[in-house]
Amino acid sequence: MRIRVDVAAAESVVLWRDVHGPARAVVYGLIGYKEPGLARALHDSGWRGSTLRPVGISPPLFRGAVPRHGVYTTSGSGSFWLGSPVAEIASALVSGLAGRKELRWGPLGLAMRGVELEAAPDHRPGRAEFATLSPVLIKHESRFLLPGDAFYVDRLRHNIRHKADVLGVPADADVEVLDAGPRRGFEVGGARRIGATVRLRITAAPALLDALYEWGLGLGTVQGFGWVR
Repeated sequence: MRIRVDVAAAESVVLWRDVHGPARAVVYGLIGYKEPGLARALHDSGWRGSTLRPVGISPPLFRGAVPRHGVYTTSGSGSFWLGSPVAEIASALVSGLAGRKELRWGPLGLAMRGVELEAAPDHRPGRAEFATLSPVLIKHESRFLLPGDAFYVDRLRHNIRHKADVLGVPADADVEVLDAGPRRGFEVGGARRIGATVRLRITAAPALLDALYEWGLGLGTVQGFGWVR
């Protein structure tokens, strides 16, 4: 399940470190509103024996925001997305959003304007093109990789198959990078995260393609990375 949340920002700008930095707290706060045990288990240990957490979120995007040097600008018309391929987690996210009039994204106040469920595209052909809204994080031997680097596709494919194993869906996947955005760096919790947006063609079982659409690609999806448009 994917959820689009329409919001209006109370402040005109935030620091770049507060674009991705608060995302994890938002996710666990929403899940924990009605399901504190589930939120605690995901935070502390992951999902059912795996360190992976099958939940994704995007940073808020604002229409009409006028860019300013050194800060992230907002507006009265924005949205962020979140979701999970696990029904229990997705249901907790929906329950956490129900009836809210506002939400805190770190120092940024967000007035709630609407919540809408988004259906996955038809993945029955077993092939999809995914373009990410936020940078995808991929690592090899503790180093972040960018599209075009050696091992990038191998490590991304490994991550996709690991997600499939956690969810119990067929894991075979073929990945082709079609396009990539520029290198982007973010500070999250005092640590540097480096990645790039990508447009990919993925051939895989329909259930796995649905899951990636609802979860995101690469590492750090709970921090707002790798969200699929």
